[in-house]
Amino acid sequence: MEGREPSRTARMVAGSRAAHQIVDNASVFKDPYARVILDAEAVAAADERARDPTTRPFRLFLAARSRFADDCIAREAERGLRQVVVLGAGLDTFGLRNPYRDIGLKVFEVDHPATQAWKRERLAAAGIARPCELAFVPVDFEGDDLAEGLSANGFRKDEAALYIWLGVVPYLERQTVFSLLRFVAGFAEAGIVLDYSEPLENHEPERRARAAAMAARVAEAGEPWITLLDPPELTAELTAMGFGHIEDLGPNATARRYFDAPANAPDSGAGPHILFASTRPGGR
Repeated sequence: MEGREPSRTARMVAGSRAAHQIVDNASVFKDPYARVILDAEAVAAADERARDPTTRPFRLFLAARSRFADDCIAREAERGLRQVVVLGAGLDTFGLRNPYRDIGLKVFEVDHPATQAWKRERLAAAGIARPCELAFVPVDFEGDDLAEGLSANGFRKDEAALYIWLGVVPYLERQTVFSLLRFVAGFAEAGIVLDYSEPLENHEPERRARAAAMAARVAEAGEPWITLLDPPELTAELTAMGFGHIEDLGPNATARRYFDAPANAPDSGAGPHILFASTRPGGR
């Protein structure tokens, strides 16, 4: 990423969310801003890519992880949550859609300054005003202090918070990933939603080839996968940090919850995961 150029991944994910609204009839995740926030050329390109049936599984996973995050926010808001921090927000639209602003839920979007500048430009071009409950927090995860950035924008560290961290973990160094997780674990009333990918050796041969091909594509685009995580090892690490409740959905659990897959469907093996972890005992 250079200058004001946004992440290629952020653009691709935004396009997939936009295409899901039409190509898949928003069957998993409804987002009224997904197509509005992108320019017409980007929407058309995303729709064209979506005509390729091989893109459907990845697009549906992106929809499922956004839906999972929304579901977690809804559950936590009922328990009194009033702060959501979206890490590596890209063109995420929860801060615009926020259905809990009337009860005081604030949203803090944290992202690289270049990506955030791009998003501001897109909002302005689309005529979308920034809600007063939404704060932009420019942070480079590899070098800036997240706590300082949040505090400078009104975040209350003495209040409960839920961190949403989607589409970021694989692109960071392992020590950066676990440093952030320890940061969240340091609060008594905190939770995090994230997605991650398993090491290639965890995959069956056929799926391993597809995963390796995707890894090669993102590496060619200049955003290689750096950190891949083994589910049992991650659970052990999170537990040791102090997370009292962990919900980890692998491919089969995600398919059962969001794609109406039968309970007795054969195990599809390794794949992308969506995870919720809370520092509260029991987590709910």
